[in-house]
Amino acid sequence: MKRTSVRVFSLVKGSLYASELDLWIDASAGRERCYVSHGHSDHARRHALIIATPESGAICRSRLGDDVALETHPYGEPFDVASARLTLFSAGHVLGSSQLLIECEQGRFVYTGDFKLGESLTCAQATVERCDVLLMECTFGRPRYVFPPREEVCAALIAWVNAALDDGATPVVYAYSLGKAQEAMAILGGAGYELMVHNAIDRLARVYIEHGVALPPYLPYEAGATDGRVVILPPSAGNARMLAEMTAPRTAMLTGWAVDSGARYRGGVDAAFPLSDHADFPSLLRYVELAQPRKVLLQHGFKSFVNELRRCGVDAKFLEPNVQLSLF
Repeated sequence: MKRTSVRVFSLVKGSLYASELDLWIDASAGRERCYVSHGHSDHARRHALIIATPESGAICRSRLGDDVALETHPYGEPFDVASARLTLFSAGHVLGSSQLLIECEQGRFVYTGDFKLGESLTCAQATVERCDVLLMECTFGRPRYVFPPREEVCAALIAWVNAALDDGATPVVYAYSLGKAQEAMAILGGAGYELMVHNAIDRLARVYIEHGVALPPYLPYEAGATDGRVVILPPSAGNARMLAEMTAPRTAMLTGWAVDSGARYRGGVDAAFPLSDHADFPSLLRYVELAQPRKVLLQHGFKSFVNELRRCGVDAKFLEPNVQLSLF
C-alpha cells in the first residue's frame, strides 16, 4: 500500500493536528477523532472518537463515562489511517500509556506523549523506536533534574512510613489518582503495610486489576479506620477534612519536583520523595540517543532543553502555538 504524505502538523491552542490524516493528538478540547496517549486529565478529553490502547480506553471510560466512543489498538499492532501506518507502543508512564509511530512516504514520525524509561511495578516499561522526526515532552529538561536510583527512593519512603507508624502517627502519601497512586500501593503494600485509599484511587485501581496488574490488598477510605494504616490520597482531594479525621497525620508527596530543595514547603507536606512517572534529564538525552532522529521537536517542558540538544549536535526546536510545522 502506498503511504500518504504527512508533511505538515499544526499546533492549535496547545493541540497537535495532522491535517492529511484528519487526526488530533492529545487535543485539549473535544474533537471528531483524537489519539489519546494516556488517561491523565490534561491529555484525555471527551471526543467523538478516541483512539487509544485498550487499557487507556478503559481508563477514559472510568473517568469520562461509559458512553465514550473508542477505537482501541494493543501495543505493537499496526493500523492504517488515510493510508499512513500507525502503531502504538509503550510509554512507561501509567497503565496503557502509549507513544505514537506514524509511518508515511517521507519516513517515520514518533510522538512520545508523557513517558518514563525506567521500570515500573504497575505498567509496561517504555520502548524506543528509531525515527526520522521525534516530538517529545521535556518536563524535566534541565540538568539538575536527575532522579536518585528508584530503590533508594523506595527505601527512603518505607523508612519514613516506619518512623511515622512507630511514633503513633498516620502516614499520608499524596499521589495522583492515576498511575502514581497505584505505584505507591504496589511499593508500600509489597513492603507489608495495610493500605487505605481515596475512592478516586480505588476506582482506577479496579481498572488496573481488571487489566492484569497485581495490586496488594487495600481498603477504600473510611473515616475513623486509618490507625495503623498507610493512607494514599490524591493531592486534589478535600484533604483538610480527611486529615482532621486521622490520628496525628504525617504527610508526604511523591513527585519528580522533590529534587528541588523547597518542594516539601511548596507542597505543604512533611516530606517529599522524587518518585516520578516522567523521564529525568539523563533519560531525555538517552531517549534521543536511542531513537536517532534527524529532527527533534519539543513541547511541555523547559525551552532551554533545545540548547542542551543542540550542544549534542541535534537539530532541535521547541514548538510554538498556532504555527504549521514542516516535519520532513
